[in-house]
Order: sequence, then structure tokens, then C-alpha cells
Amino acid sequence: MKGIPMQTGVLRMLRATAASWWRHRALRRTGETELARQLERTAVLRDLGYLRQAASLPNAHVTCGDSGTFLHLGWTTVSSFAPIERFPLAALAVARGTPFIDIRPISDVIAFANLPRVTRDGLLNPEHSGAGKCVSLTTYIDMVEKLGAKIANDPRSRQSI
Repeated sequence: MKGIPMQTGVLRMLRATAASWWRHRALRRTGETELARQLERTAVLRDLGYLRQAASLPNAHVTCGDSGTFLHLGWTTVSSFAPIERFPLAALAVARGTPFIDIRPISDVIAFANLPRVTRDGLLNPEHSGAGKCVSLTTYIDMVEKLGAKIANDPRSRQSI
């Protein structure tokens, strides 16, 4: 992702999202436009960093369930209680190719809750089992798909090429 310029549409979306935040709108209403601009700039730069991480980290992925949407970036998780349709950062990451796991169709919540988590740093420890066990993103996708999850931008298809 380094050296590849961000598309203008991505920047526009991030700027519009930052400008629409209630706090920034309130600052503009009270005449504190410069502070609102500064906070919006900070938010856009932070979100650009998240998008770059989503494109470069091998286990980065987005999940969406009844409790919200999560952008998993290794040791960092960005989340919203909203579905992906109302979380522009996650929607942009998916539009740019980050794997998306829609867990809303899963009905067996016990089986889902007992799944291992995706490794954060890409390292797998075969000796570790049980609660807290970590698996690769592709193994995790195999598991959630068996439970009924829908997958977009499937990294398994990229590996077979």
C-alpha cells in the first residue's frame, strides 16, 4: 500500500464522515471552526492509517453481527454498534479488498462463541489449545462459513492462484 496514493473518493468519504460527527458540527455552530477543522483532519489521518493497515496486514478483516461492526487490525480493533452499511470506515476497507465476514446469518451463537479467535500477529502456537486458541484467518473463515456466515473478499481464493 505504500507509495499508492489514496483515491479522491476515499478522502472525500472520510472528510464527509468526520465533518458529520455531532461534536464537530457543534463546534462549527458555536464558531469554533478552526478546532472543528483540526479535529476532522486528525480523524481523517487516523482513518487513512486504519485503511492502510487493513490493506497491508495479512489477518486484517471486517466482521459484522447483530452487536455491530468490527474492523480487526492485528492488535487494534475499530468498532461501531452500527451495521456495516452505517460504518463508512469498515465499508471503505471492504470496498478496497479487506475480507468481510458477515456473521448475522449465524443462528448457533454457542458454537460461534466457542470458536477460536484469529491470530493477531500472524503467529500460530500449535501447543496452545482451548480458550484463547488462535487460528489463521483462512482457518477461521472455514469455521464460520460452516456455521452460516457469508464471506466477501475471500482470501482463500487469492491463495490458490
